[in-house]
Amino acid sequence: MTVETPTPAGARLTIDLDALAANWRAIAARVAAPAVTAAVVKANGYGLGVAEVGAALRAAGCTTFFVALPGEGETLRAAVPDATIYVLCGLLPGSAPHLVAHDLRPVLGSMREIEEWVARRVGPDARCALHVDTGMNRLGLSVAEGLALAARRDLVATIAPSLVISHLVISEEATHPLNAVQLERFAKIAAAFEGVPASLANTAGIYLGPEYHFDMVRPGIGNYGATPGPGVPVPLNTVVTAEAEVILVREAAPGETVGYGGRAQLTRPSRIAILSAGYADGYHRRIDTGPTQPRVFIRGAYAPLLGRVSMDLIAIDVTDIPGAARGDWAELFGPNVPVDEVAGYSGTVGYELLTGLGRRYARRYRGLPGTP
Repeated sequence: MTVETPTPAGARLTIDLDALAANWRAIAARVAAPAVTAAVVKANGYGLGVAEVGAALRAAGCTTFFVALPGEGETLRAAVPDATIYVLCGLLPGSAPHLVAHDLRPVLGSMREIEEWVARRVGPDARCALHVDTGMNRLGLSVAEGLALAARRDLVATIAPSLVISHLVISEEATHPLNAVQLERFAKIAAAFEGVPASLANTAGIYLGPEYHFDMVRPGIGNYGATPGPGVPVPLNTVVTAEAEVILVREAAPGETVGYGGRAQLTRPSRIAILSAGYADGYHRRIDTGPTQPRVFIRGAYAPLLGRVSMDLIAIDVTDIPGAARGDWAELFGPNVPVDEVAGYSGTVGYELLTGLGRRYARRYRGLPGTP
């Protein structure tokens, strides 16, 4: 499948749905049976389009999805009508009937949410999950609250949870002692909610070992071709390639400066290509503040950035790239400049770079579902 945005744009995203599916399948192959592999598609499918990503993963065999908010769930529901969809941010006040109407399952993380869900849901068949906090101190019942709830058999039967979850704090560091602490705490919760499927592991958590897999795992960033941290051996088939078009090539003399603040001063006669993208497109303004020289890939070669990224434009040095011209396309990140490398330029992570992609890109989807 190839879908192209017809409106001219100075930057484009090519999203390889076959690579997305391959990453998910490779992660799933690491999961200890009988645990199943779900997929996290929150933040608009990590910036790539929740409907398109969801449909591709469903075609690859995924049947359970996690979003953050009801709106994401509604969009996803239209793309995967037969899938199970959990809403991680829980039960927004007054939202129970709306969630039920769209067959979305809130992940309840407090007694107030549980009480409202029981009182406001429409019909006894409405399903939900329970979230127990084992160390994040963010969302979720405390371990003590979770164990106390599990002992209230009548209330648990009324709630009828289809899943109980927790979230690892620092799973990208395999030897961190908090991983074992959280595993021990969650094992007690899973045992207390006997008969209810349990889920703990995110992408990095899957690689901590089969004892972390329980009944379901929830990979997110690994599906999209980025890593949750150094040393986590996730498959990294490139899913998204971001490119910007050259709109002008100019010459400048030694001693002249480039961009806001005059931070880049030329030391030789230079050819400067101006790319039609900037921080409004999610290519961070602080991208030149890291320890490594930022670069793009153009005409089969690497070109360094010159000066500060502005809202709509990026300057690159093409002095050593003969023939670079208006109308060329430069890879901001993709198969030649990995997304994690670009994130590192500005001291952030691939998660932020992907989920911050702006709306101005022309988007092209290739591969699944349904076509070669």
